[in-house]
Amino acid sequence: MNLDFSDEQKFLKEEAKKFLTNEEALKKARSVMENDGAHLDNDLWGKIVELGWTGIRIPETYDGLGLSHLELCVIAEELGKSLAPNPFSSSVYIFTEFLINFANDEIKEKLLPALVSGEAIGTFAVTEDLMAPTKENINTSVSDNGKISGNKIAIPDAKIATHLIVVAKHSSGIQLRLVDLSDESVSIDHQKTIDETRAHYSVSFNNTPSLLVGSQSDGWSHYNHVINQSAVLFAFEQIGGAEATLEMATSYAKERYAFGRPIGSYQAIKHKLSDMYVALTLARSNCYYAAWALNSESADFELAAATARVSSTKAFNLCSQENIQTHGGNGFTWEYDCHLYYKRAKLLSVNIGSLKNWKNKLVNNLEKSNTH
Repeated sequence: MNLDFSDEQKFLKEEAKKFLTNEEALKKARSVMENDGAHLDNDLWGKIVELGWTGIRIPETYDGLGLSHLELCVIAEELGKSLAPNPFSSSVYIFTEFLINFANDEIKEKLLPALVSGEAIGTFAVTEDLMAPTKENINTSVSDNGKISGNKIAIPDAKIATHLIVVAKHSSGIQLRLVDLSDESVSIDHQKTIDETRAHYSVSFNNTPSLLVGSQSDGWSHYNHVINQSAVLFAFEQIGGAEATLEMATSYAKERYAFGRPIGSYQAIKHKLSDMYVALTLARSNCYYAAWALNSESADFELAAATARVSSTKAFNLCSQENIQTHGGNGFTWEYDCHLYYKRAKLLSVNIGSLKNWKNKLVNNLEKSNTH
């Protein structure tokens, strides 16, 4: 069992780091946040498309690179470090995976090449209220002729996306439905969130045409399969963000003087930095195992994904908070970047289910593994 990345994957990670640093992705995230009408940085997104990142998982048959989830993991970590303002996670981690795993050939031939070229951007819609989505509380419905009616909330990138996967209720069971967001029966409204570098929206459907993706009645298991996959990728984003905040805090502790000595020499600051390092290291080890389990289709994958999600969420939350504390009063100011990482940590902690929900998944999977 090799839990490390290959030399080629490490090289890709370094190249991604150089690219996002040169593009000043963090500054662009702040610019998007301060511009109410901005939903993404078009220049940065265009360059990401040119690099081929949107086609990492798409087979070569559909103009993609046909690579594994491991390449996506190293990209995700660097995106997490830079807070890059783009729809990569919703379109690549989730929407593209729905199509690769469950769409028919006709849909794949139409949309997968368009996702590679940037002509199409995808996202997903499952949440309808403040309760965690379950099979039982999905009320958005789809008729026998494929028309969807209902409302969804907290949908990332809906304003800039061209297509949407909707989790909807049919008489035969839960289904995944593909919707063209340009249809006039679709209404999109902006929703205020804690992190405006990643815009979210509510979407209403009024007899909106849709296409079936996957099974007629097993859409909920399809949804969980892709969400478990995305949990690993988001976990890498979270450890990227946690590492960035640890680096920020460490650098500030070395440079900031109080009473004639660097604040990093004081025990209270040392303890904060040590706690951040331990949390990050634990999360990284869990993420590496989850990446291996995902790529090898291990029987332990669901357990590994939940473990990575829980530990990386805790690590990013802790590191973003302690980074602010290490910066003292400066950490609470608009000019410093501490609050950007804190906001992203809070958003990522709930974007595919709360920490409580993932802890429950972790416990359930542990119970299953103990009975076998």
